[in-house]
Amino acid sequence: MDTELLPRDGLILCAVSGGADSMYLLARLLELGYRVAAAHYNHGLRGAEADRDERFVREFCAGRGIAFFSEKGDAAAFAAENGMGIEAAARALRYDFLERAADRAGAAVIATAHTAGDNAETLLLHLARGTGLKGLGGIPPRRGRIVRPMLHVTRAEIEEYLKSHGIDFVIDSTNSSEAYARNRVRRGAVPALESVNPAFAAAAGRTAELLRRDEAYLTELARAFLDEHADETGVDAAALAAQPWPVASRAVRLLAGRDLALEHVEAVLKAAGEGGAADVPGLRVARSCGKLVFGAEEAPAIPERALPVPGAVAVPEGGCLVRAEKLSECPRDVHKSYNIFFFQCENICGSISVAGRRPGDAFRPAGRGCTKKLKQLFREAGVPAWERDGRIVLRDEEGVLAVPGFPAAERVCARPGDRDIIEIEVRPLPGEGG
Repeated sequence: MDTELLPRDGLILCAVSGGADSMYLLARLLELGYRVAAAHYNHGLRGAEADRDERFVREFCAGRGIAFFSEKGDAAAFAAENGMGIEAAARALRYDFLERAADRAGAAVIATAHTAGDNAETLLLHLARGTGLKGLGGIPPRRGRIVRPMLHVTRAEIEEYLKSHGIDFVIDSTNSSEAYARNRVRRGAVPALESVNPAFAAAAGRTAELLRRDEAYLTELARAFLDEHADETGVDAAALAAQPWPVASRAVRLLAGRDLALEHVEAVLKAAGEGGAADVPGLRVARSCGKLVFGAEEAPAIPERALPVPGAVAVPEGGCLVRAEKLSECPRDVHKSYNIFFFQCENICGSISVAGRRPGDAFRPAGRGCTKKLKQLFREAGVPAWERDGRIVLRDEEGVLAVPGFPAAERVCARPGDRDIIEIEVRPLPGEGG
């Protein structure tokens, strides 16, 4: 257990499915004297079995006085509504729930039970699909306030601990399904590699850690290069072309603000050295007056999606998840974050939706004293032109309600103490590796 990832004084929210790994995590944290709460998300995918898992974790926590948070969703419906795979939808819903549960609990970190075996499987999956150092680095030990303190713990250690301490756990029947790529790797590739080295998972973990260090160092070199050679107008094309590939490729990805395939990175670097332009997803990159300029060619269109209240909707084109809740009263702290909005129900006109911006969009942000077009607000805030069509807009049937990064529309904005409130939060969609 990597205790360096865990706060000694703060509360730890432990993600507990009820399986062996998460029960080990919860039990070990308690044994080590940490303050813990538990969170369980029921994805609604396994019927009575999933309900059994939730009851098991709830009863375990109740018997030990552990604060317990749970929620049930419908990952299959969420995937269908948002054009996502089941696994990606389940991950998005689960991490959204964990973040909200951590907020409610006042947790300093969210601990998940990813093990040495999970890390090795992730490395192999990324290798099979094609990847660089970042993918071969496996599961990161920390992402935001999510920590994975068990990345060096093996399955054998977990089973021995649970057996010796008499701790029960549940078994997820889908773990044996060949429909999931991870299960095929676990049941086929991993045993073959363990026949070569019985300590394969630990060896893969060491490799992943070394590669993460290399990736971090090369990324810092790329950032240092950009600090010296790039500004808001672009990057020195000749200087970029002259950089070693490991630095230049990372600089391109940093400038693009997204993961790019190898062929796209090569096209951009060719434009830097030879001139011309390169088209990459959502961007046109062109050399002009000695600079390589990253500008918008066509951002992915963000279709209009209804936002249920309460409920959530994923917006893959904008890289975010939007969730709505009903509150009886507006909290006192409402203006510190422009990704959380509080609206007065009575001032909402009809249904709420999420979409991209439209020509002529304008609204009166609370506290600004005037109505402005989104185009003007984006320009004043320094939002690059190529990012603007990728920004989401919250609307009702009368017009714009809010845009992340700016105050909500004055006509619907709730004040502290107001009653009958809708809270809307915009979170990044979680990435892979958990």
